[in-house]
Amino acid sequence: MVKEPIKKKNYITPKGFQKLLNEQSLLLRKERPKVVETVAWAASNGDRSENADYIYGKKRLREIDSRLRFLQGRIESAVVVDPLTVKSEKVVFGAHVTFEDEEGLEFCYQIVGEDEWNIEEGKISWRSPVANALMGKKLDDQVVIQKPQGQQIVTITLIEFKKEQA
Repeated sequence: MVKEPIKKKNYITPKGFQKLLNEQSLLLRKERPKVVETVAWAASNGDRSENADYIYGKKRLREIDSRLRFLQGRIESAVVVDPLTVKSEKVVFGAHVTFEDEEGLEFCYQIVGEDEWNIEEGKISWRSPVANALMGKKLDDQVVIQKPQGQQIVTITLIEFKKEQA
């Protein structure tokens, strides 16, 4: 009996899931057909060994196909969690968490999927060290966050589940 490999779950917000689907669609419906057309045209020109359009096109096709396989795996393993449907007093996936450090500096992050983190937008992956430290904690809990320069102690001041910005 052959065992199926265990697929790890890809927790993701609806917005993040749609972004993966949009990228997959763009690659399948626009980019790949355009590159295939260029490669076919370049191949019809004869000697392929010194044909830059052909060589680059084949390389680009491999890159697109590799990305499509990656996206397909992420989409198949996706577990879409809408933050608006989550009811919790603890920090869990999808939460917007505000916390304050010992100097009074305030930070706010939303805990999102691995494919959608973006520090500039205040989104951190649920697998990140900061999110791991915060997960399961409640309002007013003190949390120790392990950083390269040492430990940072923060206090959770707000936990919200709100609509994602468009």
